[in-house]
Amino acid sequence: MALHASAKIGRNDPCPCGSGKKYKHCCLSGYAPSIEHLWARQHEESDRLTREVTRFALRKFGDRIYEAWQDFNMCEAPKPMEEAADERQIFMPFFLFQWTPDGRSTTARGQGGVVARWYMLEKSEQLTAMERMFLEQATTQPLSFYEVVWNEPGERVLVRDVLLGEETEVIERSGSQNLEPGDLLFAQIWHEPELSVFGSSAPIRIPPDKKIEVIELRKKLKRRIAKQHRCLTPDDLLRYADLIRATYLNIRHGLFLPPVLCNTDGDPLLFHTLRFRIESAEAAFDGLYPLAVGRSREELLDDAELGEDGKLRNVAIDWIKAGNRKFKTWDNTILGHIKISEGLVIANVNSENRAKRLRKEIEKRLGATAIHESTLVQTLDDMRKNAPPESARDKELRDREMEAMASDPEVRKQMQAFMQKQVESWVHQKIPALGGRTPLQAVRDPDGKEMVEALLLDWERRDKADVSPNQIRPDIGALRRLLNLAPSAC
Repeated sequence: MALHASAKIGRNDPCPCGSGKKYKHCCLSGYAPSIEHLWARQHEESDRLTREVTRFALRKFGDRIYEAWQDFNMCEAPKPMEEAADERQIFMPFFLFQWTPDGRSTTARGQGGVVARWYMLEKSEQLTAMERMFLEQATTQPLSFYEVVWNEPGERVLVRDVLLGEETEVIERSGSQNLEPGDLLFAQIWHEPELSVFGSSAPIRIPPDKKIEVIELRKKLKRRIAKQHRCLTPDDLLRYADLIRATYLNIRHGLFLPPVLCNTDGDPLLFHTLRFRIESAEAAFDGLYPLAVGRSREELLDDAELGEDGKLRNVAIDWIKAGNRKFKTWDNTILGHIKISEGLVIANVNSENRAKRLRKEIEKRLGATAIHESTLVQTLDDMRKNAPPESARDKELRDREMEAMASDPEVRKQMQAFMQKQVESWVHQKIPALGGRTPLQAVRDPDGKEMVEALLLDWERRDKADVSPNQIRPDIGALRRLLNLAPSAC
């Protein structure tokens, strides 16, 4: 548990049980209160105080709460508050204890936001020592990103401040129920007598891979104090609170965006169907078959359909290039599919860049004998909607075929080997999240190593969560061995 000044209680200090009496007149003379008793009493008192400050805030500043909501979200037109009910658990503490309108922020510890300052001024003679302690914690402790080290659901959690590096054991009942090691929390910790609790926390459990953005934030903060030749402190986190919250908002926004699916060139998936009117199927084939790199003219014609007169009627060509930029172990990459029939060429590719490249290739190779008629562009959702419905019989046959393949030991062995080969090639790939470095390059420095660990932990967790029957799973531990990283604790 993190050490702090209030860990040792003086005889004349307020009793940590929350009774309002001095320690010497309460628990010191009778018994030492249990952590559970302390937590329950202090939790009750802090909730009561928060309700009182909230009533005060709505009475004095209720007409400005939307302005505070805009400031919290750093946006003039944020999502309506009524549509973001969960976010109130991190926004309301901001409004009550940190918000300063009109951008008049301060870096001085102990002043807090305008609501808290007005409340303490108006109620100064009525506040108990316990209430003053709660208000001090709420207004002076910074918000930060905490990584879960271990968790006792419903009891307590050990967290590590990713920005400062400090570890704290936090007493947490409801919020710890579903936490896992590696999860990140955007939260404020209060150091109360004999225990630490979350004073406020965001409603989302941030997955491990988002730690990369927090590490980038840490690097940025360290650069800002580099000339002072010291480590980051809680005061720095208060000074740069807006920058820290902006990182949380970016992570929050990214978590609710639909995933961007890309092909192996890194292009977003966008399916294009190009139609060309042609004069001769045979002439078109002669011009286009070299696009199938690695396959001979004769191989392609083996699967072609010929007319009674021996002339070509239908043939399919894969647009192939040697190797693969992303997967270095691949011998080749299929970039698209081309079908040639009497009077028509239809080409299918899965990105805008590939569509432009293929159209240019076809028009260059066939010249005036090919006239572009149309290009149909569809998203993945469009493809699914427009696909003909699969009959029950076809689905049954497909399921049987997949089950038979999955139950064949030799087939599973081959599929496992192929998958593992692709997975292990990841250590040589340039990863955008790692700044364009490969994992092998990134692990050479402490920050990069921490980033790679976060990516692997997220990968392991997603793989573990996939409970599909007959699932073939990669050995991610092999990646750790290739990168000289410690085995996962999961």
